[in-house]
Amino acid sequence: MRSNVDFSPFYRSSIGFDRIFHLLENAGHLQASEKWPPYDIVKLGQDSYRIVIAVAGFAEVELSITHEPNMLVVNGAKPNGEEVQYLHHGLALRPFTHRFELADHVSVTSARLENGLLVVDLKKEVPEEMKPRRIAINADPGTKPARKRVEGSVAA
Repeated sequence: MRSNVDFSPFYRSSIGFDRIFHLLENAGHLQASEKWPPYDIVKLGQDSYRIVIAVAGFAEVELSITHEPNMLVVNGAKPNGEEVQYLHHGLALRPFTHRFELADHVSVTSARLENGLLVVDLKKEVPEEMKPRRIAINADPGTKPARKRVEGSVAA
């Protein structure tokens, strides 16, 4: 599925959104290996998320989770062990890697393996200095803000 959306008009009026446009352009390019094992992404609240990956047959030591800047990487691999002759081989225990793009300020709060599911909880926590704040407007940068008049007297 190839999208032919032209994002060039957005580049004229937005600054610093290159990563978002890159994500949108590449959203439909999932590799076949990225589709297995199946997974869910759940929104639990306004700033809480959960990724659940079906990893039946993998032990805790065979899974790894790495939090890189704006990326969560989940790997699974079985160690090369004894050679087994299968009469029927229906379990897909092949190695896998899932990459999840994360927004700024999203961090992993917990990860656990339960009933063959790898559950990774995430939370978006915007630092106080990044939250919106009101800016005072001064006509002359060298003067103090104008005083407000309250009931005929001058208040600071």
